[in-house]
Amino acid sequence: MIVLFARGSEFLGSQVASGLPALEQAVTCNNAVQVASGVPDVTSGGISFSSIDFQKSTSSPLGFALKTFATPADPATADLTKLQNQLNVYLAVEAGVRSQPNSSSLLANLKGPKFFLQFQIARVNQGKGVALSAADSVEHQLGKVTKNAVGASADELAQVTALSKDV
Repeated sequence: MIVLFARGSEFLGSQVASGLPALEQAVTCNNAVQVASGVPDVTSGGISFSSIDFQKSTSSPLGFALKTFATPADPATADLTKLQNQLNVYLAVEAGVRSQPNSSSLLANLKGPKFFLQFQIARVNQGKGVALSAADSVEHQLGKVTKNAVGASADELAQVTALSKDV
């Protein structure tokens, strides 16, 4: 299978590869713009990765995510479609980066915002009363965020922990 945003030669693990068909339906590629070596800009629901690219920020990846992907005081009122479109572009770029050789540094930084988006979606869903699997729970996603918070400050980590209790 050739995926328009995952053009490299590296093998994609089953966890990433299993989500590619849905992402291919959700995103479009802009081949005129590269957001990483060999990875085109992608758009989902009118949101392009280049417009929410953590690499353009002077903050840590988590600090960027806290500012960019904030939810209202009541997470249940957040725009779940917007969060999902933002996550779609991060997932597509992640697949593209993983397909490229020598991309571990960028991948490590990319995971912070990606997991933060998954965390925010879990908070919104829990706030709406949606039954979540253990893997989709706020607590599980909090662990993913903190484990992948490259360069995050203690204050940023404390902010995420506080958000996990605010659902």
